[in-house]
Amino acid sequence: MNDLRTRLSTLWVVVLFNMVYADILTFIKPGALQTLWAGQAGVHITQGVLVGFAILLEVLIAMIFVSRILKPGPNRWANTVAVVITTAFVIGGGSVDLHHLYYVFFAAVEVACMALIVWSVWTRRDSERAWRRQPARAVTSGDRSV
Repeated sequence: MNDLRTRLSTLWVVVLFNMVYADILTFIKPGALQTLWAGQAGVHITQGVLVGFAILLEVLIAMIFVSRILKPGPNRWANTVAVVITTAFVIGGGSVDLHHLYYVFFAAVEVACMALIVWSVWTRRDSERAWRRQPARAVTSGDRSV
């Protein structure tokens, strides 16, 4: 995956799938859904809390697309900010309880992928300079790569 935009987008997909499956495994535990429905999930579940979670997750989902369309400079900053927000969400919402080792494993994979995202956008600055120096190429009717 030499194309940075493809790498970033793919890493965001990996983070998203890990988050989804960590939650699915949490809901499979006996009594987990009943505890959630009873409002005893550690946080009182309100519409505001759900909207907050939705916004945090939408940042993650949007990065799959945004990392493919932004120019290098804005892409670097958007990915960095999204990683900070998402990492705080992952670490702040996780459980380090020995009964939830699967959750710690998923969180470790998510954080590792996000570290790779930040590393990729900040170490690929040479490719950004090269991208800026490339002359605009003419688009022909048979050219579908643009």
